[in-house]
Amino acid sequence: MKRLTFTAGVTLCAIALASGAALARSGDRPAPASFEQLDTNGDGQITREEMSVLRGARLARADTDSDGLISLSELEIHSVERSRERAQAMMDRLDADADGMLSSEELGGGERANRMFERVDQDGDGAINQAEFDAARDRMPKRGPQVD
Repeated sequence: MKRLTFTAGVTLCAIALASGAALARSGDRPAPASFEQLDTNGDGQITREEMSVLRGARLARADTDSDGLISLSELEIHSVERSRERAQAMMDRLDADADGMLSSEELGGGERANRMFERVDQDGDGAINQAEFDAARDRMPKRGPQVD
């Protein structure tokens, strides 16, 4: 029973890692801004002013009353809208049978989870130790400046 509980726990960790990696690669999060997007004047350099333009554009999208400030209400509305967009993108990408529902298999279980587990289990002993877990987490993409 202990082995079954341990195996189930490790499998859940692998699925969480797989889902996190899939989300990081997907369109569910805003993609980090490319150099070209940040270099708005195309001179091959990113200046503080160009970074300021990016911040200003973010502010303008959330500032629904155009007062130059973002209230809690505006932030909540903007967050809900972005969350809906990410959820829809995830549904569109993962709902293989187009039934409007996500099964365990569609969320990354089954063979996909097994492959992820095998990648994380670097020594192939059938278990993920702390070092393997940390190494897998460190390999996950880091978030940079976002364009959304």
